[in-house]
Amino acid sequence: MDTVHHSTGSASAWDDSATQSAWKKLFTYAVAGQIIWPAVCVGGFVLMILVGRWSMWVMLPVVVYALYRSFLQRQYIVAAVQARRILKVYPWQTHKTPESGIGQIPGAKLGDVWLAFPNPDRPGDGVHIILHGHARSAWWRRRLGRGYETEKTAQVAEIWFAGDPRFAGVIAVPGPKRLFLLYQLKGRNARTDGERSVSPGALERARRAGVRVSV
Repeated sequence: MDTVHHSTGSASAWDDSATQSAWKKLFTYAVAGQIIWPAVCVGGFVLMILVGRWSMWVMLPVVVYALYRSFLQRQYIVAAVQARRILKVYPWQTHKTPESGIGQIPGAKLGDVWLAFPNPDRPGDGVHIILHGHARSAWWRRRLGRGYETEKTAQVAEIWFAGDPRFAGVIAVPGPKRLFLLYQLKGRNARTDGERSVSPGALERARRAGVRVSV
């Protein structure tokens, strides 16, 4: 599939008020979850004690899931803060029908969903970046890498990307909506996957965006 990409016009994605609104929504949900899920967990335990053993069959799965989300929620807050730093440095680029797939690339496990974006220093080369799975990746994972068109996959026929796929970036659907942080795993060699060199300017930009680089 052909991919067409161009800047949406702003010097950085953060200059767009709609981007700021989308990020505030992302951050608000992350902070709210940090309050709500622990409260659900504690409330479930209290209810099991007050009501009796029979309530465990109903409440225990709820408590376990709430405990899981309580520990996970901090990662959402960290991801939202990192996304903001990236959005303040990089502009949005729009990508029509970007290449995506499931597994079958170096470093991908069975079931890993990935996207490919142009190398900023060598636009003719694509760079694969994996969507690392957690609860908030589910919406994207159900729509990418299918290899055929459905009503759901049509929702990601155009993707906005801000960042450098060799390090990290933020994806969204037009609006922007559904902001999601992408990143290369630590220890990955930034000179692989079609990237034979990383320019000093690209490294400096990544550092300004708060990305740890080791090239």
